[in-house]
Amino acid sequence: MKSIELLDLQIEIKDFLHSNNKIETYHHCITVGEYAYNLAKKSLADPNKAKIAGFLHDISAIYPNDQRVDVAKKLEIPLCKEEIKFPMIIHQKISRQTALDIFKITDPEILSAIECHTTLKGGYSDLDLVVFVADKIKWDQTGEPPYFSGLMDALNQSLEHAAYYYIEYLLNNDIKVVHPWLMDAYKELRNKLQIDL
Repeated sequence: MKSIELLDLQIEIKDFLHSNNKIETYHHCITVGEYAYNLAKKSLADPNKAKIAGFLHDISAIYPNDQRVDVAKKLEIPLCKEEIKFPMIIHQKISRQTALDIFKITDPEILSAIECHTTLKGGYSDLDLVVFVADKIKWDQTGEPPYFSGLMDALNQSLEHAAYYYIEYLLNNDIKVVHPWLMDAYKELRNKLQIDL
């Protein structure tokens, strides 16, 4: 995507989120997109894909948690029992659909990275990894994430080490629900990194 088209996309995202009173979400999305782009320059042939996925990863924030099950059903998005129990997670799937329907993003790699940016998934791509890790580093809360130092140390080894570190942190710190995609990614990362339990 050319830089001028990226700028147009960023303006569209800004207008969309601002009109829905999600100004903080807009800033988070742009920050994640820029960070993902910088991470991707080391590992992807087209780092702009990471920027686009980052820009759009939380575009579904316009829907509060208590509406997400209904929104997903209307969009015919399949849900697992963990998502119904903890609807916050559904936003990654709704963001994918919003990127496709409203912002006309059709690249399957970008859509995949948006769709699994919270949980990752088995069979993940390098782009999925980049956006997953970027979102955890540039989180949407105030202050520094409690896992930040360890995650950055792991990132010095590889994206896989960083993703594994974060999931391990979650599993050891009262995670609300364990999404099946998260467990699939965890097992795959553990095997790739040859980590013994």
